[in-house]
Amino acid sequence: MNQAKLLIIGFVWPEPSSSAAGSRMMQIIDLFLKRKFEIIYASPAKFSENAEDLELLGITQKQIQVNNSDFDDYLKTLQPTHVLFDRFMMEEQFGWRVSEHCPEALRILDTEDLHFLRKARQQAYKDQKAFKKKYLYTDIAKREIASILRSDLSLIISKSEMSLLVQEFKINKSLLLYLPFLLKPLKDKEIENLPGFGERRHFISIGNFLHAPNWDKTLFLKEEIWPLIKKELPEAELHVYGAYTSQKVEQLHNAKQGFLIKGRAANAIEAIKQARVLLGPLRFGAGLKGKFIDAMQAGTPSITTTVGAEGICGDLPWCGEIANTPEEIARQAVLLYRMPKRWKIGQKNGFKIINQRFQRRVFAANFFKRLKKLEKDLDSHRQQNFIGQILMHHSTQSTKYMSLWIESKNKTST
Repeated sequence: MNQAKLLIIGFVWPEPSSSAAGSRMMQIIDLFLKRKFEIIYASPAKFSENAEDLELLGITQKQIQVNNSDFDDYLKTLQPTHVLFDRFMMEEQFGWRVSEHCPEALRILDTEDLHFLRKARQQAYKDQKAFKKKYLYTDIAKREIASILRSDLSLIISKSEMSLLVQEFKINKSLLLYLPFLLKPLKDKEIENLPGFGERRHFISIGNFLHAPNWDKTLFLKEEIWPLIKKELPEAELHVYGAYTSQKVEQLHNAKQGFLIKGRAANAIEAIKQARVLLGPLRFGAGLKGKFIDAMQAGTPSITTTVGAEGICGDLPWCGEIANTPEEIARQAVLLYRMPKRWKIGQKNGFKIINQRFQRRVFAANFFKRLKKLEKDLDSHRQQNFIGQILMHHSTQSTKYMSLWIESKNKTST
């Protein structure tokens, strides 16, 4: 039997030190490595110096181009058994080529988060209106859901997003798999070695500044929340970490106010361990927010909004406090910072969430069980998804000829 071969088509090169998306991609890669897959990671993105060196893991790295038929020749030679698209944009760009040249390959879409949901919430926030369902029905929603329908399986990171797709958009559950962050259980010894309440100082905020919700969160803290906290805790500082700081971010630095822009954290969990409370007041977003997962692993209680906490704790209590107005966020932050017993409860809640809701062993088994079922009966699975076949047919034709036109245009202009 030939070795299973996974081609990952990445939107970017994975940077686990920069974003939750990078960490998740490495978790998925690790699943396939443990199953002895040959893995090729291909991306049209410019390689980043902060990206993981995949070759050290025995993974082939391949730079590819959009609108270039060289990729067709590469596919014909490679003949992967499985193809994983990193976000719907990659499925849009390369899915038709995979379908045409590797029709038997199982096509998997990792959505990361539902982009159309994040954009919808962002638009409602910009409009200064309450979020309503009408904000969901956009062109980006049509594109992302079409990509889900064309794929054999889509990985959904949040149960709330699963519910949205099934209930609101009537996506068949057979096309979806809930696959959250994949973590090892926290052991008692690890917990015992974490710094205690009295060993920690200050507040922390963390998040990649290329991600719009994180930039907005930082402004929210600077302009409306931190002044209220600083008034009650004059000795406290807020250490703001995040990859890809720009001039507009760095201009927020103010030592006198205790609002300190720290830039990229060499190790996010280690940085969070030093703080007493993590602040993550997100006003829009989607998916699971990795900063809170890191905080729970670091034993650091957090303050966030309803949007920030979505999909993480389920029926369990939050690992800190949830609040939605600047005044209430600040009030809860001060109480959590001052009260050791309250802080300890939040910390224990976080440990419980990690150990009960994100167990790698459980979700890995479910994932490969589903893949095995699809591998065995892929033709039948695709026949039952006839809408997906229709979309693949039409998108293949339209995207193919547009891509060929762009390729021809590029050749004549050089």
